[in-house]
Amino acid sequence: MSTWNSDPFFQYPRNTVKTSEGDVEMPIMYYDSSQVMAFFWVDLEKAKPLVQADLDVVSFGGKALAGISFYEYRETSIGSYNEVGVAIAVLPKGAKVPRFPLLSLMKDLDKTEIGLYIIDLPVTTPAACAAGKEIWGLPKFVTGIDFDLNKRDFSGTVYSPEGKEPIVKLEGSFGLGIPCSVIDLALYSNYNDEMLRALVNIRSKGKLSLAGSIKATLGNKSHPMAQRLASLGIDNAKPAFLISTDRLQLRLNSGAII
Repeated sequence: MSTWNSDPFFQYPRNTVKTSEGDVEMPIMYYDSSQVMAFFWVDLEKAKPLVQADLDVVSFGGKALAGISFYEYRETSIGSYNEVGVAIAVLPKGAKVPRFPLLSLMKDLDKTEIGLYIIDLPVTTPAACAAGKEIWGLPKFVTGIDFDLNKRDFSGTVYSPEGKEPIVKLEGSFGLGIPCSVIDLALYSNYNDEMLRALVNIRSKGKLSLAGSIKATLGNKSHPMAQRLASLGIDNAKPAFLISTDRLQLRLNSGAII
């Protein structure tokens, strides 16, 4: 790990947090990863029941913005694993809604309160699951996740923990795209009845793409994750746009109480 630790991006003050699966050095460092984030315009009223009461779903011209993000973490400070996040764009209740919320989502983290509230976050290792639940209160569970990204195509699958039946698949070929910087993220979560805001500092160049032939399909519709996606209308659905990269690096910070 000495090569990564000589990189100024990862030369950051650390502290140790104990979890049921062992000690975690914070912030968690992600040295070598890939990502595909698919964003969908969904019904605003259907999104509201899925977020905490002290958060407001952001209206983007009368629609809510939901994302399904697939990650392949090849090298991190808590080991390698895969992860998939389903999230909705939110603001703390009472916060001023920016005039152009989509542009605001892409601003520096110290210039906007818009962030993402995660409603499902499956991972492939117990260590990653324990860290997410016990440090941020994130809705993690352990299951199988496939991730296959090349220049033009992507295939990702979340499997049911009880077997090999898919919960959700995201697959197809990317549409037209342009180079972009991968956006930093603010994550809202509820931990011990307190709302946390955790910042994710990202260093990566990627591609902003149209959907092409990529779509999300549901498998095991009895699973709660599939039911939440179905309630948002995300089944046999194409995303509005995607952000992808095979050169993702990030720092996942502790949450601050808001």
